[in-house]
Amino acid sequence: MDRAPEPHAGWTFLTNHSRVLAAISEDHTTRVRDIAARCRLTERAVQKIIADLEEGGYLTHVREGRSNVYRVVPDTLLRHPADAPATVAQLLAILDRHESTRPQAPASGEQPAS
Repeated sequence: MDRAPEPHAGWTFLTNHSRVLAAISEDHTTRVRDIAARCRLTERAVQKIIADLEEGGYLTHVREGRSNVYRVVPDTLLRHPADAPATVAQLLAILDRHESTRPQAPASGEQPAS
């Protein structure tokens, strides 16, 4: 059963679709449950977003055993006309640069650097 995500008031810069796409681009074998936890969404919401992304041509998947392996289609243009001619690859590159500059949380059991 899906737990309700933490409530958030106000607007944000990124959509849930971009968050899910970024999570999948980092790990092509990630589980819906893990994406939901990372993006603070329900599993059902993540499943719907993945279906939207596949329908829009931004993502494909194949079954390997009991798991899905996703493939992001990097040359797909972003949907909004104001974003033209930006591609998914360009969006993900921006998000990746942002992630690489964030301080990393210490691994479980490690002490934070002082």
